[in-house]
Amino acid sequence: MTRRNFVQSTVAGAAAATPQLPAQPGVPWYRRVCRWGQTNITESDPDHYDIPFWRDYWKRTRIQGVIINAGGIVAYYPSKFPLHHRAEFLNGRDLYGELAAAAQQDSLAVLARMDCNRTAGDFYQAHPDWFARQASGEPHRAEDKYVTCVNSPYYDEYIPGVLREIVERSHPEGFADNSWSGLGRDSICYCDNCARKFRAAEGKPIPTRKDWNDAGYRQWIQWNYRRRLEILDLFNRTTKDAGGPNCLYIGMNSGSVTSQSRSFRDLAEISSRAEFMLLDHQARADESGFQQNGDTGKLVHGLLGWDKLVAESMALYQAGRPTFRLAAKPPDEARMWMIEGIAGGIQPWWHHIGAWHEDRRAYRTAEPVFRWHEEHEQYLVNRQPVAAFGVVWSQRNTDYYGRDESAELVDAPYRGVTEALLRARLPYLPVHADHIERDAGRFSALVLPSVAALSDAQCAAVKRFVAAGGGLVATGATSLYDEWGDPRPDFALADLFGAHAPSPDFGRKGSTRATAHTYLRLPGSGARHPVLLGFEETDILPFGGALEAMRTDPGVTVPLTFIPAFPIFPPETSWMRVPKTDIPGLVLSTHGNARVAYLPADIDRRFGRDNLPDHGKLLANIFRWVSGDRIPLDVRGPGLIDCHLYRQPARLILHLVNLTNEGAWRAPLDELIAVGPLEVRVKLPDDVKGRGAQFLVSKSKPALAVRQGWATLEVKSVLDHEVVVIS
Repeated sequence: MTRRNFVQSTVAGAAAATPQLPAQPGVPWYRRVCRWGQTNITESDPDHYDIPFWRDYWKRTRIQGVIINAGGIVAYYPSKFPLHHRAEFLNGRDLYGELAAAAQQDSLAVLARMDCNRTAGDFYQAHPDWFARQASGEPHRAEDKYVTCVNSPYYDEYIPGVLREIVERSHPEGFADNSWSGLGRDSICYCDNCARKFRAAEGKPIPTRKDWNDAGYRQWIQWNYRRRLEILDLFNRTTKDAGGPNCLYIGMNSGSVTSQSRSFRDLAEISSRAEFMLLDHQARADESGFQQNGDTGKLVHGLLGWDKLVAESMALYQAGRPTFRLAAKPPDEARMWMIEGIAGGIQPWWHHIGAWHEDRRAYRTAEPVFRWHEEHEQYLVNRQPVAAFGVVWSQRNTDYYGRDESAELVDAPYRGVTEALLRARLPYLPVHADHIERDAGRFSALVLPSVAALSDAQCAAVKRFVAAGGGLVATGATSLYDEWGDPRPDFALADLFGAHAPSPDFGRKGSTRATAHTYLRLPGSGARHPVLLGFEETDILPFGGALEAMRTDPGVTVPLTFIPAFPIFPPETSWMRVPKTDIPGLVLSTHGNARVAYLPADIDRRFGRDNLPDHGKLLANIFRWVSGDRIPLDVRGPGLIDCHLYRQPARLILHLVNLTNEGAWRAPLDELIAVGPLEVRVKLPDDVKGRGAQFLVSKSKPALAVRQGWATLEVKSVLDHEVVVIS
């Protein structure tokens, strides 16, 4: 089939209606545009860009906004700036302007896409002082491009001029920017602009090397964070001045806190300034599955607010490992990533590379998801999450405790905790460490997965939560370090843990990925604690980590103790040299009505890495015990189901995402496997009477029983997802 025939055959079956932006006087675009599309234009596209085809695709996928390449590395319009590199095949065409005008005719919001962190060689030759420099004086390069310096006139003067030009030419609603934050943390810029500005701000030279224990290096880190916020503020002032108060410069952010840290983008500070967020988070990692997208939505909304919108670039090409930009992503892989994001509160945004594809399968994936989203939009926005557990995180913990090992020291414990909650179908929300006091009323318990770097104020907020009767689970080095990553003499929360740090570097020791041949011992006689439910037929559990002797307080319960390493090969030598110690692996205590569990054994990090079911079951038991069973949701039945619970006035909304599939832990997914039946019990808030329920995916109405404030129903089968609305 030729390209023209394909276009004609597709157009013939298209819906004629154009999705209009809802008429809501006084409501700006960023509060009402819920579905986005983007064709990331390549330099070869202007020669053959078929605008009628894409306008039809916009209609079929029911989008309300488009993101269109405008300028930066490549200009897709005849810019007045001589060094603004025109697309190779632009030939004087104003492709960006044509697409923007077509979108505006179709009542779509338009975001002009920028990519302003690098330029071609002629720009570098004209302004060499605007570019990032290595210690040797050589410029930083990205393949054949030159990386611009965030402290140069390129950011202060040139890019604001380009933004004004685009507003004057085509009046977009706002701007996206794929790479607005410049050189990352792994590289130090030694250009004259940086040297001069850092000395003026901090009174010292740029650090010569990475040294987390050096005050100057830490000052350089914080100075870089501040500069990115200055850029964001400058660009927003520029676009609003040129285009009005709703013309936003949005930039782009990652769904990964570690990625944000490496780019000097403070997610909490950026969110505090934002009316709307764009996320560049296109694909899953094998170790964390589709569920990382649901978690991302909840984490970002926890900062931004649930009354605002978060859109995410959802690649329809094969992103991740490996990446094939021109090949269609398997449809089930793309669909499940979208569904998990929607369940976590993310607004969908399809993303193609290039204006024409020989692999035409990619054009079929988005439409059914986006049409379903349009049909049920009222249930998918303006809602509040319901959760029993708050999982605490902090970007400073990533920076100053995780440092260069954040994937192992910070990300893995967090992933282990959230995976255990997911598998146990226990609803949770990520909570920033600065927001513990603000959000405490949502939760029956807090979980701190090795949140080692905590300020005194953050620790005080945790103590007040427990004093008010909230449960607490803490692991590893939680509270042993201050907000700069400097060790304290003991855990700041030692009085809650009932345990005391054995050494100043506890938690960082043994952070390598190697797994030791170690175990945890359960009590051999007598009644066992409820956290050991399900382990009646074993006296040991696999561990894999290392522990030191640790002083505990009188009155605590220690249901697990450490068994040190012993040989694994040859089998004849594989016997326990020290079968029993007093070294605690788990310490339990009560404080008034509050229950506290402290895990010196980093079971969360191990589960995040090794995926051993025993670790997940133990963590789930601990969560249930500290919560005192104050959990508003109970879902029983087969399969790996991610549960997201929300409320709106007079109704509850439950997303059930079926992660049971043959590609759960290794992308890409190529087959969906249905599970069921599932029995769902949910605690009804006072304004939800339980008069009826409906399924938004299977479009049926189940029988609903209400007893003692709990609603019960059956979901017979779930293929990819089901959404239950109880009113």
